Amino acid sequence: MKYFVGFFGGIVSILMAIIPLTILWTLLTGTTLFGMDIIGNFMAMINAIGNAGFAGLLTLLLVMYFFLDGRCCSK
Repeated sequence: MKYFVGFFGGIVSILMAIIPLTILWTLLTGTTLFGMDIIGNFMAMINAIGNAGFAGLLTLLLVMYFFLDGRCCSK
C-alpha cells in the first residue's frame, strides 16, 4: 500500500509542478501546452461550483481538504 501511495503521490507532485508552467505558457504565448487549457478548465470548474449552490460549496471544501491534506484539522 505504501508503494501505491508513494507512486500516486509522486505523480500528483509532478502534475502540481507542471500546472504553473502551463499557466505561464498560456499567458505568455496565448497557446496551450501539451494540449492542456488549464485556465479554461479552471474557469469552467469555478463556474460549475458557483452554479451548484450548497453542493458546490461542499465540493469546494472537500477539494480544499485534499489539497491541504487535512492540515487544518490536525495539530
